[in-house]
This record gives sequence, structure tokens and C-alpha cells, in this order.
Amino acid sequence: MLLGVDVGGTFTDAVLLEGSRIHTAKVPSTPSAQADGVLAAIEVLLLGAGARPAQIRRFAHGMTVATNALLEGTAARTALLATEGFTDIVELGRQARPSLYRLCQAPPPPLVPSELRFGVAERMGPDGPLRELHDDDAQALIAALQRAQPESVAVVLLHSYAHPQHEILIGRLISQHLPDVHCSLSHELVGTFREYERAATTEVDAALSPLLESYLSRLSERVSDAGLPEPRVMQSSGGLSDCAHAAAHAALTVLSGPAGGVAGALMLAELAGEPDVLCLDMGGTSCDVCLIENSQVAETAERVVAGRTLALPMLDIHTVGAGGGSIAWRDAGGALCVGPQSAGARPGPACYGLGGEQPTVTDANLLLGRLLCDSPIAADIELDRHASERVIAELGAQLGMSPERCAEGILRVAEAQMLGALRVMSVQRGLDPRRFALMAFGGAGPLHAAALAGELGIEHVLCPRASGVLCALGLAAATPRRDTARTVMLSGQDLTAERIARECGALIDRACRDLAQEPRRTRVRYELRYRGQSFELPIECDPGAGEPSTDPRLLRESFHEIHEQRYGYREPDTEIELVTIRVSVWGEGHRVQLGAEEHAAPERQTANVVFDGQTLQAEFLRGEPGVGTQISGPAVCAMTQTTLLVPPGWSATVDEHGTTHLRVKR
Repeated sequence: MLLGVDVGGTFTDAVLLEGSRIHTAKVPSTPSAQADGVLAAIEVLLLGAGARPAQIRRFAHGMTVATNALLEGTAARTALLATEGFTDIVELGRQARPSLYRLCQAPPPPLVPSELRFGVAERMGPDGPLRELHDDDAQALIAALQRAQPESVAVVLLHSYAHPQHEILIGRLISQHLPDVHCSLSHELVGTFREYERAATTEVDAALSPLLESYLSRLSERVSDAGLPEPRVMQSSGGLSDCAHAAAHAALTVLSGPAGGVAGALMLAELAGEPDVLCLDMGGTSCDVCLIENSQVAETAERVVAGRTLALPMLDIHTVGAGGGSIAWRDAGGALCVGPQSAGARPGPACYGLGGEQPTVTDANLLLGRLLCDSPIAADIELDRHASERVIAELGAQLGMSPERCAEGILRVAEAQMLGALRVMSVQRGLDPRRFALMAFGGAGPLHAAALAGELGIEHVLCPRASGVLCALGLAAATPRRDTARTVMLSGQDLTAERIARECGALIDRACRDLAQEPRRTRVRYELRYRGQSFELPIECDPGAGEPSTDPRLLRESFHEIHEQRYGYREPDTEIELVTIRVSVWGEGHRVQLGAEEHAAPERQTANVVFDGQTLQAEFLRGEPGVGTQISGPAVCAMTQTTLLVPPGWSATVDEHGTTHLRVKR
């Protein structure tokens, strides 16, 4: 059996894979002590599946510890060691502003205050040391650190991506003289050039790692006591890591939870035979959007999370604050707004009956008849329609609207935000969304999928049976992964097949050592640019397994082609630079076959649902629809972990894997 547990802002989801069978559980999250929610979800899951802890072969975990700490600024007391004259590199940052026309909006302050920034008496150039780090200076630096009493240290020296010996020396001294202090070395974590990005990433890593280490230590202890295997942690790259590696490098897990959803979506899209899919994961707190093109998930080597730069491999996920628990409110100008504030797990939406007194997207769906009061959202939570009507009526009175009009307005505003996110990942990248299918998951995604698809001109929507717990399903089926990278700056006569092969071989060996098992798949990406350009384009010459291509001629041809695709022109006579080589290796995975499960025919009834200001009689289906089930809109399918809305003009059918396919009626 394979276990996956995903901690969200509102609910903690758990999935147990037993061959082709899936067992699921959903409980409210416990933000103040996430481990409590994790153990509670596992307990409910095992009880429902009739399973024992000893039967579980692997436990994969996606969590929000690092994400929440980054958003809330609750970091460990961290010191920064940088080359003399460069201690303020993170505070200085880049010229780019968070919002071009908001001149007073500043980026978040550095996680390391000025009094904890220490200059190192050394200087490394791209070709080697310009000023050696002497023992006396190193000992004085350690003494200053001891007086400062940090919990963690980030070491970021100039050009350490090429010549890390000074960072290695400092790291060794810190482990000897401050053994209880966490230490993040930039060349180990990032390994590429651009000093600001490397420094910002290492600072985040050092500031968050002690918190994640404490959480994972407590969780490992508790799951061990329960007879469960040690958890493996989902990284932002979409691969699993062991606890020790994740605790040592918390920056790798900032998108841990959403990455599990992408893994699950990729698996279900493959089973459905759809190579091009726009994915929409709408949970209780936020909505995550990603793109699958040609059965490949887009990745990025750098992104900004909570205003902080992370130069690490991550799945390319765009997030907006539009979830089922997003709070609706009236702004100073009298406009209806939704989010980004969320009611969270406690008190949650008003209809949860846990003390929530503000209207949310979930309350609006309930008031409009799109959710059933007697269909529990999670363990011990039943919906109260009267509470939803009361809080929405109060907001509607402020806006001069009836409760129903206000509820529809809440949904339209939330859907507008989600549409913006979908367009960022498609239209703004020159991709026509109409050639993609839309896969909606998360507890709330299938309620809004058809409306969003209609706005984008998409005529095919996928709703997996495990939509409400797809992140946890992706975790259970995920594979181990390690990533490494190095800036090489090769051009002209230095850009030879022999040199490229040597650099690739060293990176592959390092990644395989970190993986600690025989790799099942290896990928090499080359980042190239025309000489004089500021940024690079990635080239993947070896999809899947096999030896990476090291032929400079092939790299040049591939770069010219992708440059023309991206920018509309090529410069065949301009010299090309190979800037960075990135290597990813995957371990042994678990092929999941979701067979057709036997379910009793869903109970059917009729009820009133509001669509575009009109109250229509819709068919309601309770339970899991079996293979071949036909549904004609307007209809609502209340499944175990999610609710699917089939609007007028749409129809649906269920395939052999339990995925519901919605299509526009012809």
C-alpha cells in the first residue's frame, strides 16, 4: 500500500493506494500543529480502508510548513556571511519593482537584519581566488558568529558556484564550533551564477530549514510510534525527497503541496489520453494553475514566492487567492471583492458551523443550490444553508443586492480571478487555450470548471473521481528526484563535446549520489544564449532516458530554432554561449493503474439550482457515478470528495478510470 497525505490551508487529505483501488479521507487542517491533522487524516483513512500501518510500504507527504513560514515571516534567527562589500546584496536586490505603477510598494524586507550580516575577508573571481581566506580571518568570523547566537547561517560568497573552496571551509568551521546551528551553503543549494538570486535563495533556505527540520522531526517520531514508515517529502520540482534532505534544504519544499496536484493531474491526463491539459486546482484557500503540453509539465528554474526570489527548479505553477474559503467583502469604493483573505480551516466558511461570520465562495455555492446540505464536506462537518444565507444577505444589503444576486456576484468575481490565472499560463504565453482540455480538481474546482471553460472557449473538461484529494493521490504515486546545476560559461573553442560531456558526467554523478539509488530516468537541460544577451533559453536534447547529447552543433541548431519560436528571429552568425547545465534524475516509481471500481448506481433526485439569475430544476446525483454513466445538464453530481456542476448546454460521461468528461452539447 502507498500512502499520500497533503496538508492544505483548509483541509488535510489522505489517499491510500491498494493496487488499483483508492481509499480516501479528508479532515480539517490544524494550522497551529500540522502533524495533528496529518495523524488524524491517517487514522480516519486506515479505519475506513480496514488497513494496518504495517501494510503501508511508503508514506509521501506534501505540506505547507515552509510556505506558511515564508508568507508569515516566521523565520529562524539567521545570519548571512557574504564576501566583504556584498553583505547587503539581498536588500539591494534588482531594479524591478513588484508593481510598476505603485511607486510606494516595496518588496518584503530581507529575512536577515543588517546586524546579522557579516563580511568575509576573501574574494573569489570567475577564474579562481583573488584573495585567499586566511585562518585568522576565518576564526575571527566564527567568534563573531558565536557572539551573535544565530539559529541558522547562510553562506554566499562571490563565484562560489565555480570555486566553492572558501564556502566549504566556512561550512566545516561552523559545523565544528556551532554544531547546533543550521548552515546553508549557496554552492550546494543553487550552484549557478547571478549573485542576488543565489543569495536570496540561500537566505530563504537558511531561515526556513530549522522550522521544517523541527516539524519533520516531530512528525517522523509520531508516525514511527504509529508503526508507519518515515515520510518522504514532496519537493517543488515534483519529486520526492527523504526527510533529512528536505529538512536540510527547506527552500526546495516551498511549493510542496501544489506539486503533488500536478503529479496527480499528469497521471490522470495520461490515462485519459489527453496530452494537452490546463490544470485548475481549487482548494479551500487558493487556486493553483499549471500547464501540461505534449504530456510534459512546464518547469522553471527561477520564480518569486511571497515576494522572494528562489533560483531552484520548480514546477511552473501560478497561484491566486481564490478558494472555496475565500472571503467576499465590499471595498471602500463599494465594489464586491473576493479574497485573497481566507476563512481557512478555523473558523472556515459560515456554513461549516465552526464560528465563521463572513461570506465565502462555499457559502455562495450552497445558497445557489450547487451544494447539498446533507452531503458532508469532510469528517464531522455538515453544511448549514441558513448561516450562508444570513452572512450573504448582510453583504448584499451593503451592496444593494438580493442574497441570490450577491451570491452569483461572489462566484463571478472569484471565477474572474481564476480566469486571469488560466490566461497567464496560456494566452499570455502565446498558447490558444481552445486546443487544451481543462482538468479541474481540488474540493471546489469541479463546481466552476464548466463556467471557466466556457469563457476560454474550451469544450472538453476532465473531472477525476479523486478530484478532491488529487494532490494526495499524486503524492502517493510520485517518484524520488534529485536536481543539480552548474554555471559553466562555455563558448567559442571551449564549447566542445568533450568538455560538455565532462561537465554533464560530474553533475549526473552528484545527482545520483544524492538520490542514493539507481536512477530510472535522467534528464539534462542546457541553458544557452547569444553572446551579449542577458538571459538564456533552455534546451532539452535528451527527453526520457538515455545518454545526453553533447554535440555542440546540435545544441546550436536547437537553440536557433527555439529562439526563433520564442522571439521570431534567429542570428546564425552570432556566437552562442552555454551558460548553465541542469541535471535531474528520478528513482524507481510506482505505476498506478486506476481500474474501474464497482459502485452502486448513484441516487438521483431533482432540486432547484440558480443559473444566471434563473432558478432551474436540476438533476442531483449522490455518490460515485459508475463507468459509462451519462449525465445531462443542468445537473449536480455530489461525489465523495467533490461536487461536479454540469450547467445547461453541457453533458457528461464517465470513462473506465472513473474520470468524468464534460463536453458542450451539439
